[in-house]
Amino acid sequence: MLLNKIDNKNYEKTMASQTSFETNLPVNMLPEAKLAVKDEYAFDFLELGEEHSEYELEQAILKNVEKFLREMGNVFSFIGSQHRLEVGGQEYFIDLLLYHRKLKSLVAIELKVGPFIPEFVGKMQFYLAVLNDTVRLQDENSSIGIILCKEKNKDDC
Repeated sequence: MLLNKIDNKNYEKTMASQTSFETNLPVNMLPEAKLAVKDEYAFDFLELGEEHSEYELEQAILKNVEKFLREMGNVFSFIGSQHRLEVGGQEYFIDLLLYHRKLKSLVAIELKVGPFIPEFVGKMQFYLAVLNDTVRLQDENSSIGIILCKEKNKDDC
């Protein structure tokens, strides 16, 4: 497993992550937050074909949730899938909701099977604001969002 992580340049990918943490998180959370999110993840264990839907991706993750949490960094706890939020009488659903034990933060994950598009960020910011206002406990830190896309342009974030 260690050799696989070295071959896949796991450390380099983790350190090269592109995030908005510097502008959105307290300074004391930055080091752990940067370690919590990688630029790329290897989900080969899901055994999905090249073409699949977001639903199929989510179902494969749920069937392999333990391996998924390990790939994400092994400090996450699974809260649920299709986590329901209600705002102004409208329902919204977060694909996956995790909890980062060290950061003491809710982590919303959106699954996308195509390339990153900027509109995803606005949707995620909305989810995070609602989580912070309605779900987060008093002693927890601000929620974090991760948008998992099949492909990404380095200039997008």
